[in-house]
Amino acid sequence: MTPSAPAVELDVRGRTVRVSSPDRVVLPQRGFTKLDVVQHFLAVGDGILGALLHRPTTLERWPKGVVEGARMSTRQDSSGDAFYQKRVPQGAPDWVETSRIAFPSGRTADEVAPTELAVVAWAANLGTLTFHPWPVVRDDVERPDQLRIDLDPQPGTDFSDAVRVAPHVRELLAEHGMTGYPKTSGGRGVHVFVPIEPRWTFVDARRATIALGRELERRLPDQVTMRWWKEERGATIFVDYNQMARDRTIASAYSVRANARGTVSAPVTWDELPDVHPDDFDIGTMAARFAQVGDLYAPLVAHAAPRFSIEPLLELADRQERDEGHGDLPYPPEYPKMPGEPKRVQPSRDRDRPR
Repeated sequence: MTPSAPAVELDVRGRTVRVSSPDRVVLPQRGFTKLDVVQHFLAVGDGILGALLHRPTTLERWPKGVVEGARMSTRQDSSGDAFYQKRVPQGAPDWVETSRIAFPSGRTADEVAPTELAVVAWAANLGTLTFHPWPVVRDDVERPDQLRIDLDPQPGTDFSDAVRVAPHVRELLAEHGMTGYPKTSGGRGVHVFVPIEPRWTFVDARRATIALGRELERRLPDQVTMRWWKEERGATIFVDYNQMARDRTIASAYSVRANARGTVSAPVTWDELPDVHPDDFDIGTMAARFAQVGDLYAPLVAHAAPRFSIEPLLELADRQERDEGHGDLPYPPEYPKMPGEPKRVQPSRDRDRPR
């Protein structure tokens, strides 16, 4: 076995961060090493820090890299090669600050809440590829300051289908006095983030997202679905409204995705979105891209202005409930039963469903 190269120490804006085994290959198909990953995050420093600043953040860690056969640990099976770190790792430096959050179960955890770029580099040294920040900041963890719209391609559709739906999201947001900012997911989907006033609860933000998704589905019935159960979605783009539920997060802008190419979740402009592909943005290209266009997600940084009201979307939800009889939709399976939620039963297994 070839011994690893000695650790290197990097000066990250005045803080020394040690990178162990810097030559460890973490993305074998492209040959990217752990040091390459760290240097990617440093190259997009203001962007990744802005995406995570003061936000409780789950770390998606791949300590051995994205090797063939590697799999993610789950609640049912913790023996995987990678895992989601929801609590601050033991032995973290004292400059790694945290934020206490509460899960749907009522349990709490102290999650990493980055305050400086060195925290990002430190986490990358632990094998973190993808950062999953909450849509809140640590001084008010109950009130989201971002609305996150996840356009998720279903089997039979792909990134290009999500791209075709995205301008309709933009139009619908504008009709309700809001501006959204698109990015590639790094996979097959498109994300649109909206900076909102931190005045509403997670339940309110989720309800606003459902209202937007339902209106999108009404306008594009052959392209968009709000059906929670996969067996009902068909070849459509699913607006994953439960990404706005508490403890559900979306990969941050500038995060590396655990795939063969090492793609990066990249902010883009609305004008360029129709002409890009997720593979355009990876560890090898993102530094030059960032140097050229800067941080397109700067309006999403905590406390940036302007921030928008979701009141118009909540009024839309009221009209949908009053005029069309729409109610709530199912929550994720780990949630306790929520007030007003319909039965959480897969339709094909629902004995009471009309045939």
